[in-house]
Amino acid sequence: MDVVLYPDPRLRAPNDPIQEFGPELDALARDMFEVMYRTEGVGLAAPQVGVNVRLLVFNPTGDPEARDQERVLCNPRIVRSAREREFGREGCLSFPGIYAEIERPVAVTIEALDLRGEPFTLELADWEARIFQHEFDHLEGVLFIDRMRPVDKAAHRAALEELVAAYRERRVAHPERARGPARPE
Repeated sequence: MDVVLYPDPRLRAPNDPIQEFGPELDALARDMFEVMYRTEGVGLAAPQVGVNVRLLVFNPTGDPEARDQERVLCNPRIVRSAREREFGREGCLSFPGIYAEIERPVAVTIEALDLRGEPFTLELADWEARIFQHEFDHLEGVLFIDRMRPVDKAAHRAALEELVAAYRERRVAHPERARGPARPE
C-alpha cells in the first residue's frame, strides 16, 4: 500500500460510508497507520491510499511508538466548528514537498464510529483539529491546494505541474493501474 499522489482521480472521487466492521477494516486501518508512519505523516485518509471509503487515521505525534495517541474515525462528521480561525502551515502526503499556510477553525466537535461501529464524540482543538480537518477534507474530495491562497498556489505551480506530468507518465507506463476508485473487497 502506497500514498496516492495528485492528480490521481481517486483523491476527488466520492467516498462510501463504512458499513462493514470487522477484521478487514481493522487491517485497512493498521495498514494506513503503517503507511502514515513510513512517510512521516501525522494523518491519512483512505482515498490517499486509493480506497474510496470514509475512513481516516491520525496520530498528532507522528510517532509509531505513541500508539496511545492513535485515532481511527469511521464515517466522521463535523457537528460544530469554532468561529475563531487561524492560519497554520500544512503539507500533504499526496503533495510531497509542498507546504502552505491554510486557514481553518481552531476547534471542531466531531461524531464518528470506531472500528467496532460504536459511535463517539470528540472535541478537538489546535493541532489535532487541524489534522482532523485536513484528513476530513480528503473524505469530502477537497484537496490541500483547494484551500491554498492564490499566491501560495502560484508559488507552487511548477511543483504541481511536475506532479501532473509524473502522473501522466505513470499512466502511460502502467495502464493496468489506471482504474477507477477502489472499494474494499
